[in-house]
Amino acid sequence: MSLAVGAGPGPIEFIDIAWAGRPVRIEHQWIAAEDADAPLIVFLHEGLGSVAMWRDFPARLCAATGCRGLVYSRPGYGRSTPRAPGEAWLNDFMHRQAHEVLPALLAALKVDAPYWLFGHSDGGSIALLHAARWPERVAGTVVLAPHILVEDVSVASIALARTAYESTDLRSRLAKYHDDPDSAFWGWNDIWLHPAFRAWAIADELPTLTGPLLAIQGLDDAYGTLAQIRGIAERCPQTRLLELPACGHSPHKDQPQAVIDAVEAWTRGAV
Repeated sequence: MSLAVGAGPGPIEFIDIAWAGRPVRIEHQWIAAEDADAPLIVFLHEGLGSVAMWRDFPARLCAATGCRGLVYSRPGYGRSTPRAPGEAWLNDFMHRQAHEVLPALLAALKVDAPYWLFGHSDGGSIALLHAARWPERVAGTVVLAPHILVEDVSVASIALARTAYESTDLRSRLAKYHDDPDSAFWGWNDIWLHPAFRAWAIADELPTLTGPLLAIQGLDDAYGTLAQIRGIAERCPQTRLLELPACGHSPHKDQPQAVIDAVEAWTRGAV
């Protein structure tokens, strides 16, 4: 990628896609959309994330790498369509986001391959699944604190999040970023704490991911250990690892410049 000064984020927009038997509104935002010839990075948020919760990081990363960006809120999050009443996510919820929602959104927005993926936490897992299914479409993948298996530390921290949601101001804080915070929180929390989800794992699906891959994790991550990104590298030998000290589950918030510098350097060698 060539370094270029791009325009900043555009307005929040909405587009409808057909998913799960109904029209679903997807909140999204373009970054440097005017630079039509620049590579495109698609950002995939964490399990409680949204367009707004990325803050200025996508714009900073796009400016550093000379890219356009597409940021969106998955169904159930942000200002996208909430979960339907009584709708519970199943063990395949990340697969469905990777194999159904993301392709439908890219088609609706007329996004052509190749594109780059940048995913955090659950969004990192979704990025891996999408790139493994369609390696010819994905120019490269960056994942921050992704999950490829369910660890005890993940379940313990997600259980603590449930207690916080029920007993602190976490719900009101999430309401700043989600039209329906209950949709966002319980969709994520219920499936991650479901006993059957302990068997969820995607490591065996990764070897078909053949493009450049950068996997980043903080050494102080309360939601996963280095077994996650090292497990990726075992299946995908082209993986470059970055293990950040003094960094938790959100490297792009805890050490944004270190992440930007690493991605910018990695993309120079990946193309």
